Amino acid sequence: MPRLRLPAAAVMAAMLLAGPAAAGCYADYKAKQDDPLRLHYGVIQLPDAACGGAAAEAEIRQRLAGAGWTLLQVMSFFDEGGLAERKANAGGWFLRF
Repeated sequence: MPRLRLPAAAVMAAMLLAGPAAAGCYADYKAKQDDPLRLHYGVIQLPDAACGGAAAEAEIRQRLAGAGWTLLQVMSFFDEGGLAERKANAGGWFLRF
């Protein structure tokens, strides 16, 4: 059987189109509502383009505001490996927004 040889450019293009393995981007945060005061701890999935820093905080703030919540603090950013340990603490706020 003849060996198929692809040009290096074709191999590189295929690798770029496939992209990196999706590790996911997540953050845990604290939020509040006023009158009456309500607090919650949650976990949210973020797009890769907003994974960390000011872009992530703006994304979280916008999603929460749509449901009447105010972002208090972004605790941390993590990949899928950190989901299981945070799921119980987030309860109903796990991946809600």
